[in-house]
Amino acid sequence: MTDTTTPTLSGLWIPLITPFRDGRIDEASFARVIRHLLGHPVDGLIVAATTGEGLTLDWDETRRLVEIAAATVAGRVPLHLGMSGSDTRALSVRIERTRDWPVEGYLVPSPAYVRPSQEGLYRHFLAVADASERPVVVYNIPYRTGVNISNDTLLRIAGARSNIVGVKDCSADPQQSVELIGRRPPGFAVLTGEDAQYFSALTHGADGGITASAHVNPGVFAKIRRDLTAGETDRARAAWHGLVDIVRLFFAEPNPAPVKHWLWRQGLIASPELRLPMTGVTAALAGRLDRMMQARGATRVAAE
Repeated sequence: MTDTTTPTLSGLWIPLITPFRDGRIDEASFARVIRHLLGHPVDGLIVAATTGEGLTLDWDETRRLVEIAAATVAGRVPLHLGMSGSDTRALSVRIERTRDWPVEGYLVPSPAYVRPSQEGLYRHFLAVADASERPVVVYNIPYRTGVNISNDTLLRIAGARSNIVGVKDCSADPQQSVELIGRRPPGFAVLTGEDAQYFSALTHGADGGITASAHVNPGVFAKIRRDLTAGETDRARAAWHGLVDIVRLFFAEPNPAPVKHWLWRQGLIASPELRLPMTGVTAALAGRLDRMMQARGATRVAAE
């Protein structure tokens, strides 16, 4: 690992949705969402990950999203690309094929479905890291992939390659998360991916979060972290209490359908469309989201 004690990855990162309209990527809406988010203190963006329905995108679509995002961001924040796969060799080849793409790093989940051993996970992420000199963020989300990366394995991975710079932690085990934060080596970042645990993770020393919910009120998410860093715990807790209900509502049905519904109602995207097997929110949840928007005075964003 690098000798620095400061993680190169920190703050508020947002895994971007992918807007669709009539079965195709809605490029105008995608750029609009990015411009809106860049109006707030966001530290990084991720394209084509889980929230971006990356598994439903073909190669050309993914490349086009990266092109639009990079042109819109224009270097203001780092841009990472979600890359997943259960065949280590094939995934490594695909990462090598992106060597000329304008991204700064990759977010890579564990192989899904195959349920490798801890040794298999270790070798998988080393092979992925060797496919590119760019930073790699490990994504541990066992309730989607079927396998949990133990802390021992994560620390072994972190110590084996200098470009493995952190983890998006969705272990759903608070004890494991707190232990990892305490044991991580210098320079290795722990960012929570459990939106409902954002405040708690930060209070335990997480370096930030990769949160789909921050599509809405990104400024408040960022302020919570700033206040905690400044020792203003009560202020941060009060702000979190104002967000926690909406965060929970965003995960009442599979992500990213609720977030897309909100952004559509807000006028940031032209359609809440998703790609199968994902489907839109139910009528019941749509009503709850609409009522919450009304109660919070959420306003439509003027078209750009």
